Amino acid sequence: MLERIHLSIVQEVEKQGSLTAAAEVLFVTQSALSHSMKKLEQQLGTAIWLREGRHLRLTQAGQYLLAVANRVLPQLDLAEERLRQYAQGERGALRIGMECHPCYQWLLKIVSPYLAQWPDVEVDVKQKFQFGGIGALFGYEIDLLVTPDPLDKPGIVFQPVFDYEQVLAVASDHRLAKRRQIEPADLADEVLITYPVGIDRLDVFNQFLAPARITPRRHKAIENTDIMMQMVASGRGVTALPRWLVKEYAQKMDVVPKRLGAQGIPKQIYLGVREGDLETDYVRAFIALASQSRQRAQSGA
Repeated sequence: MLERIHLSIVQEVEKQGSLTAAAEVLFVTQSALSHSMKKLEQQLGTAIWLREGRHLRLTQAGQYLLAVANRVLPQLDLAEERLRQYAQGERGALRIGMECHPCYQWLLKIVSPYLAQWPDVEVDVKQKFQFGGIGALFGYEIDLLVTPDPLDKPGIVFQPVFDYEQVLAVASDHRLAKRRQIEPADLADEVLITYPVGIDRLDVFNQFLAPARITPRRHKAIENTDIMMQMVASGRGVTALPRWLVKEYAQKMDVVPKRLGAQGIPKQIYLGVREGDLETDYVRAFIALASQSRQRAQSGA
């Protein structure tokens, strides 16, 4: 009764805005498309759309069918692609979604040896999923999610793979450079540079400044880490980043890491994966390789 073409039609009509445009995308005639959906409505005993002038509005049943289409079609596409790869002797593809900016720098250290060990796996990194990747993981748009903020969701497993400390990066001649640790009040007169995300997603705000009811003199958002660190090195602001990343930049510019508070801000990088994909050998291998970076860090290597 309900077939894949019906899901595709509902999805494309919603995307394209009309039956005519959807028919062109699906390479069918408008009459064939209309006939297919009318027959489905008769079989189901309920309408999918209501016509309002030249526009179509989804009914409650139509909205549900669209939700099913958005969830099921990506899974079918992935299944067909995996089966095609098996048929042609290919290993498969690993699509990685990024949910934090500095994680990308860490990921580069993992991807390089992984590509050498798994030459028949195609790796694709999707940065457009920054700060919203959990939906992409559920929607089968990515296979792995790199995030510092795991969510407890049924069907998703999060594996900690790297420990780090969030610190304040300041210029080596900055007034705070000689401090043993930074207190929230120290940032009241500073320009705080962060990535362009909501304050509620920034640890320096929600774990450090907000509890002390302190706000920086100015908050400036910059997308690129290199530009951010150049601004810090030139004394135009301070920023909070992983200690390991600040140390890397300290090798080429005059910046130093400073602990935030007496206890610091400990963090972890997690890899999120669907439970069913844990049996895929090349997915398991990537998680194992990433976990080795945690073990090396803990051993001081």
